Amino acid sequence: MRRPTGLARAAIRFKPASFAGTFLALLMCALIVSACGILLETGLRASVPPVRYANAPVIVAADQYEYVVTGSGEDEEREAVPLPDTARLDAGLAAKAASAPGAAAAVADYTFPVRAATLPGGVLTGHGWGSHLFTGVTVTAGAAPGDGEVVLGRNAAAVGDTVTLETASGRREFRVSGVAGADGPLAWFADGQAATLAGHPGRADAIAVLPAPGTDAAELAASVTAALAGSGVRVHAGDDRGAVEDPGLGYAKETLFGIGGSFGGIAAIVAVFTAAATVALSVSQRAREFALLRAVGATPRQIRRAVAAEALLIAPPAGIAGLLPGLGLATWWFEQLRDRGAVPAAVQLHISAMPMLIAVAAGLLTALGAGWMAGRRPARTRPGQALADASAERLRPGGARTVLGLAALAGGLALTGVSARSAGDDAAGAALGVVMLFMLAVGLLGPLLARLSAGLFGLPLRGGGPAAGLAAANSRTNARRLASAFTPIVLAMAFASTLVFMHTSENHAAGKQLRAGLTADHVVTNPAGLAADARSEAARTPGVEAVVAVLDTQVLVPIGAGEFTSLRGASVQGITGSGAELAEVQDLDVREGSLDALGGDRIAIDTTLATAAGRGVGDRLPLYLPDGTRASPEIIAVYGRGLGLGTVTMDRASLAGHVTSGFDDALLVRGGPAEPLTALGTVTGAAGYASRPSPDAELGAWTTNTMAAVLGGFAAIAAVNTLVMTVLDRRRELRMLHLVGSTRRQILTMLHWESLLVSLAGVILGSAIAAATLFPMMRGTTGEAPYIPLLTYGSFTAAAIGLALLAVTLPARAVLRRRRSG
Repeated sequence: MRRPTGLARAAIRFKPASFAGTFLALLMCALIVSACGILLETGLRASVPPVRYANAPVIVAADQYEYVVTGSGEDEEREAVPLPDTARLDAGLAAKAASAPGAAAAVADYTFPVRAATLPGGVLTGHGWGSHLFTGVTVTAGAAPGDGEVVLGRNAAAVGDTVTLETASGRREFRVSGVAGADGPLAWFADGQAATLAGHPGRADAIAVLPAPGTDAAELAASVTAALAGSGVRVHAGDDRGAVEDPGLGYAKETLFGIGGSFGGIAAIVAVFTAAATVALSVSQRAREFALLRAVGATPRQIRRAVAAEALLIAPPAGIAGLLPGLGLATWWFEQLRDRGAVPAAVQLHISAMPMLIAVAAGLLTALGAGWMAGRRPARTRPGQALADASAERLRPGGARTVLGLAALAGGLALTGVSARSAGDDAAGAALGVVMLFMLAVGLLGPLLARLSAGLFGLPLRGGGPAAGLAAANSRTNARRLASAFTPIVLAMAFASTLVFMHTSENHAAGKQLRAGLTADHVVTNPAGLAADARSEAARTPGVEAVVAVLDTQVLVPIGAGEFTSLRGASVQGITGSGAELAEVQDLDVREGSLDALGGDRIAIDTTLATAAGRGVGDRLPLYLPDGTRASPEIIAVYGRGLGLGTVTMDRASLAGHVTSGFDDALLVRGGPAEPLTALGTVTGAAGYASRPSPDAELGAWTTNTMAAVLGGFAAIAAVNTLVMTVLDRRRELRMLHLVGSTRRQILTMLHWESLLVSLAGVILGSAIAAATLFPMMRGTTGEAPYIPLLTYGSFTAAAIGLALLAVTLPARAVLRRRRSG
């Protein structure tokens, strides 16, 4: 008898079709793992090179993260959450930094928006003039600015002109003291005025430290760190400076980590699970061969070694073949995120050998593990019994597998209850566990579920003619074969439906709440932000009854306790106006309390946030303002339309000094004509404003649909692969039917009925898993049933059935064609 490695080579050489499906499954596994691994590593290593701070080797800035600390001692864990806006530091620290050994100067830096209606573009970016020391900007005409003066870029204005500019501190006139040799919408103010104009008196965005001659960046960073010890600030050098300059990097890293880590973890589990099932199917299809080997004297060890040798021969080439398309997928996904603004343009995709090695190793370990599990039975069975077992299918799975499957099913049902009782992110987190546990249960209990499905869905087929009846009998008798075919369909339907319909449900509920809650007659917006006096101007318009200005931002709210503590981002509408005026332009659907006393440190919150935080009317809600400042305002009302209008409603004055832009985003106007309001910005009706496209919503929809396409597409390929493998494994059966008188059309009809039964069972079971996930989750997050567009769901169903029919028809035609030509 040949050595096990020789048996493996011979099996692959003479029966390559039997291993093609395994090769494809392992290739797809490597593709998914490598793509997600590359995105995860990019998220961990992402950086942007400094541009504006390129000539300042050391930058001092406040920490731009808030931390969730759980555990203590060696078990302490810190989770960093990026702040919604820029955290600023005491401008007085510049003097301390300048006194550090090796420092030549330290400049407090300010960056803030400026409105200039009379200048080209209408929007400028303001800085303090001191920044010219590290940016290299020089005055080509005139002089540096003093109090009440400004330096503008080329072609904006002439020296000596007077321009009207509007900042967070209000509108005023400035004399143009000079023109800088720089292009673009820029303005420089005296350093003594810059912090006040930015709306953050005494606070700076960052401090740029310049070195004395002969001092390198590392020495300077160390001395500045020592000089500022105990102040709580961060000292940045090298590419780390770019994170201060581009605050979008933190959210980009979070996005990439979410795709590569959270989604990547799920996708990797699914990929490994599917590949393992395919390997196990390939081994089980050769049970007769292993039985013959046992009958002619092969030992259990030789059988196991032959299976392992097959895995070693197939898995590495398959894994390597999957790396290039995995790299292509990661590159495409990353570039799409960058084009959509989710990732700064300066961030580069990080490609290293580590994710690729992990992908190949994952495929190899999966093949070895699945092959070992599937080969245990033929290896340990007695030679005579092996031949008998190979000719008949086992009717039930092993005891351990059944127990684990029932445990997963029970866990999924328990988490369904938890999700139904939770709200917000807690409900979404529990729902993720629901779908994973149910999918694990389907994988473990597949033969039992397949036999049940065959018996249930096969009843109508028995009256559909001989071909339909034979299809029902085949499906019921070969439950394991049915399980291997319909499990990937269940997986594709469950994950694709959960991801896509979760997003459609949230968008539908948000749009519904916005349309119902926005009772204003007119909404005024301006891409540059509204002028400071826009509200008073609108209020003087004849016929106007109420005007409320709205600033949109976010806060962070601590949720949970102990090890389950997290920080949840909550959308905020900061309003200028009274609670009574707000009630004229918005119907928040107040459930508890009243908006009459809204203002100061009194806020109103959405019911989902109240439930998640365990707070109600009269309680104080600990939160972090956009720049990380702690606050604990009193809750005076709880309302029901936060998903569409804003999770937190608070006084606009409470946000002053804690946001970068001091300009309001919208005016909500009740009464009066629209035409006089056009001088303030773009005027739309409530219906038009509610239907406007949201960049964040569009990005979320694209990301969700891409995840569903990747995961669903992988599962669909796995389903097609498995169906093709099962049809090719039935060559002898199909030819026997042909020999005993069945026509080619009858055989194909029988296979079509089988594939229809498999696909419908998979669609129904996958839909049931998605429903068990979505209904409690949406009840917790939106308070409504999930919104499922029938056309989208119908396309999923049609794709599953169509792919199943195609995967069965093409190989069956080839098998029957070869038989007829023979």
